[in-house]
Amino acid sequence: QSQVVESGGGLVQPGGSLRLSCAASGFTLASYAVGWFRQAPGKEREAVLCISGRDGMVFSADSVEGRFTISRDNAKNTVYLQMDSLKPEDTAVYYCAAGLGCINPRYYVDSDAPHYNYWGQGTQVTVSS
Repeated sequence: QSQVVESGGGLVQPGGSLRLSCAASGFTLASYAVGWFRQAPGKEREAVLCISGRDGMVFSADSVEGRFTISRDNAKNTVYLQMDSLKPEDTAVYYCAAGLGCINPRYYVDSDAPHYNYWGQGTQVTVSS
């Protein structure tokens, strides 16, 4: 069965860091674009970052520019989301998804979700003192 699974969420203080992992099984993640998304309570899911499959180009939402980075470890079939300088407003369930290409997070709306073929179940990130 082909799937992606997120891990690494938790509780962190404002200004702290977390690294989320998106591990794929059943397919080669390096051949796919991978996006990270988040959904806060009462809000629509939004796109955060996306890394393309072909050339590794990265697209970022303005809200995380300079704080969050995305990277691949092809040997581990995994994509990471490094989150630094976390703020309480970063609190959300974080999802990863794999698809044939990135939708720029600046223009993503959740009705675009079917563009991505594989979605994980999400991992909770809570930023609070």
